[in-house]
Amino acid sequence: MERKYGAQSMVAPLRRVLVRRPDESFSAADPDEWHYTSRPVLAEAQREHDALADILRKAGVEVIYHNAGLPGLADAMYVFDPVLVTDVGTVVLRMGKSMRRGEEAAMGNALKELGLPVLYSLHGDAVAEGGDLLWIDHDTLAVGLGFRTNLEGFRQLSEALSPLGVTLVPVELPYHKGPRCCLHLLSLVSIVDHDLALIYPPLLSATFWQYLEGRGFRFVHVPDEEFPTMGPNVLALAPGKCVMLEGNPGTLERLEAAGCEVTTYEGNEISLKAEGGPTCLTRPILREYE
Repeated sequence: MERKYGAQSMVAPLRRVLVRRPDESFSAADPDEWHYTSRPVLAEAQREHDALADILRKAGVEVIYHNAGLPGLADAMYVFDPVLVTDVGTVVLRMGKSMRRGEEAAMGNALKELGLPVLYSLHGDAVAEGGDLLWIDHDTLAVGLGFRTNLEGFRQLSEALSPLGVTLVPVELPYHKGPRCCLHLLSLVSIVDHDLALIYPPLLSATFWQYLEGRGFRFVHVPDEEFPTMGPNVLALAPGKCVMLEGNPGTLERLEAAGCEVTTYEGNEISLKAEGGPTCLTRPILREYE
């Protein structure tokens, strides 16, 4: 029977994805409260988001919209964070950014309506966000430990995923700009091919760099000046084929030199103002792998 879900990879060909179009909760967000650079302009944000969705469709991806009402949850457009999709169902996470609580159950319900059962729900003191979860391969998940994902979250993820044969690799994240800043593991590294990782070395754990090197990864380095504009945050549509935020020419040139086919999108409203790149804006439901 043809699989309808399963996304235990960062690079296998993307076939189905969930997105959420920006709404009034996003445009009404108080920039100081939500740690945005300025108040978003809704019409422009929707235009940018629609254009990104068109890029996905042109790549052969089925784009599904998460339309549940989530008043006051300004970050709900960043659908990568509330859940993890496995081959047997979803792990409903628990947001480290407390202002985002409520997104998780809504996302779990939306995916349940699409036929994805809930495998596990984080609870108690556990927190973990999707932006800290990076599939190294089908059976290995790197977990960033910082302000958004804690040790109890790691323990519960291990409890959920160990029966599936998944090994978890802990990755310490730096303090950087502190708890208000959104620094996920995926803020520092994106896997763009089976053996190619885009990284920002100055903030990446030395032991994690050594781990990736030991796994045979090659590296593309993001220039210092392009880290603030989310140069490291890249969505792979297939091995060596990816989408990134425009305005990072050094990163783009280096990816292409490494053999990647790169498409850029405009994200002044949906990305630069609110710290969310292309991976954050998409929740893969189905990637095509054997």
